Amino acid sequence: MFAAKVMDKKELVSRYKEGRARIEREILEMLDHPFLPTLYATLDSPRWSCLLTEFCPGGDLHVLRQRQPDKRFHEATVRFYASEVIVALEYLHMMGIIYRDLKPENVLVRSDGHIMLTDFDLSLKNDNSTSTAQIVSDQNPACKNSSTYPSSDYPTEPPPFGESSCIIPNCIVPAVSCFHPIRRRRKKPRHRRALEIVAEPVDVRSMSFVGTHEYLAPEIVSGEGHGNAVDWWTLGIFIFEMLYGTTPFKGVDNELTLANIVARALEFPKEPWVPAAAKDLITQLLVKEPSRRMGATMGATAIKHHAFFNGVNWALLRCVSPPIVPRPCNDVVSPQGCTDISIEYY
Repeated sequence: MFAAKVMDKKELVSRYKEGRARIEREILEMLDHPFLPTLYATLDSPRWSCLLTEFCPGGDLHVLRQRQPDKRFHEATVRFYASEVIVALEYLHMMGIIYRDLKPENVLVRSDGHIMLTDFDLSLKNDNSTSTAQIVSDQNPACKNSSTYPSSDYPTEPPPFGESSCIIPNCIVPAVSCFHPIRRRRKKPRHRRALEIVAEPVDVRSMSFVGTHEYLAPEIVSGEGHGNAVDWWTLGIFIFEMLYGTTPFKGVDNELTLANIVARALEFPKEPWVPAAAKDLITQLLVKEPSRRMGATMGATAIKHHAFFNGVNWALLRCVSPPIVPRPCNDVVSPQGCTDISIEYY
C-alpha cells in the first residue's frame, strides 16, 4: 500500500507554491534513510502532480498523543521517538537540508512502529552545498554522563586529522565510532576518545517566514535570518509537547504566541512530573539566541551526549522494539480496516 500526495497544478500556481512543490520533489529524490520517506514514483497529468511514497498505517504522533492517557507520552516513549527524529534531522543536515517543519503532525508511524518524517515543502535546500560532514574527536570529559552540555563547551572548529585513517560510515547513523584499534600489544589509553562525524553547521541561511506558529524559532519570528539551528529549536518544542501535552509558548492567538516565543522565558508546568534530565535538554534546545542553542555548533552529536539519552544505542535504533506498533492494515481498505485513512489534495 502506498501514500499519494496529490497536488492541483493550477492551485499551486495561484498560491505561489510551485517552487515549494519542486523543492519537495527534489528532496524526496535525494533521500535514502530508514526514518525518511522513499519516493517510489511521480505521476503527472495536465492538471495533477502526484508523489507516491510509503503508507504509514500508524498515523501521526499528534493523533497518537491525543489517544494516550492525559494526552501525553511517557518518558521512555518520548525518548524513543526523539532519538529517531534526531537521527533523521542529522542526515538531512548532512545532505544540506534544513527541515523547518518538525511537529507531531509531520512524524508518521510506520507499520513496524518506527517513525518517518514527512512534508518537505517548507524545507530549505542548499544547492551549492559541499559536504558538511566533519570528523572531530570528543576531548571534552564533561560530555559523558552529564546532564548539561552548553554548546560553548564544544570546539567551534574541528581538530586536525591524526595519523589514523578513517572512512566515513553509512549516513544512516552519521555519528558512529570509526576509530580502528592498533593491532599491537600495548595498553590502551584510559581516556581515549572515539572520532565522530559532525554534520553541522549547514552553510545556508534564509530570511523566509515559514513554519507552524507554536513551533517557530525566535530568529524566524524576528526576521533576523536563520540557519539549521531552527531544527533544534523545534526539537525542543516537540519534546516538550510530547511530555506535557501542550507547547510552551502557546498564546490565546497567533500574535500572542509569536510575542511569547520572542520575549517570554521558558517555564515548566508543575504537573505532570517530568525528570530533570528532560527539562535540562529542553532548556538547552530552547535557547533564544541561536548561536548558543544546543546543536548550533556540534549538531546532533552534542544532543546525543545529553543525559536524557543515556542508554540509547544510536547505531541500533532500528533494532529497538517500538513502544507502539499499529495494527495490521489490509491491502484492501474496508470500513472495518484502518479508520484513520484520509485523502488530502494540495
